[in-house]
Amino acid sequence: MSSKHFNRKGEAVMVDISHKRPVKRRAVAAAVVRMKRKTASMIRRRLVPKGDALAVARVAGIMAAKKTGELIPLCHPIGIESVGISFETGANMVRITSEAACTEKTGIEMEALTAVAVAALAIYDMCKGVDPDMRIESIRLLSKTKEMV
Repeated sequence: MSSKHFNRKGEAVMVDISHKRPVKRRAVAAAVVRMKRKTASMIRRRLVPKGDALAVARVAGIMAAKKTGELIPLCHPIGIESVGISFETGANMVRITSEAACTEKTGIEMEALTAVAVAALAIYDMCKGVDPDMRIESIRLLSKTKEMV
């Protein structure tokens, strides 16, 4: 096996990062929730029966980023220094963007991706009663950077 996530016996292992130095890291991820126009309008106007869908999704995304090391089996738990979640509402969609930063030995892209995924799920949960046909799409990493400290 050539992957660092497997030992010589083919067993899954956490990658050894003990030899690495901490560096400043930043990652940006995005996701899209597609919905009916009426649903997007309700979200914008804060008229979803369950409450403010974007406020709930923002908190859900931040909380999820902080739990990434517990959710993804071989992901290192890291000290997150910041996580931000922003939303852009269109006629029939909500685009979610997260930006996460840390100074660590390993990256923060999984935290940024987890944040947008769970924020999208929270929007779905808040709005499923009015629009059960919503679709979560395009969860992706937009960028990741690192710089020496």
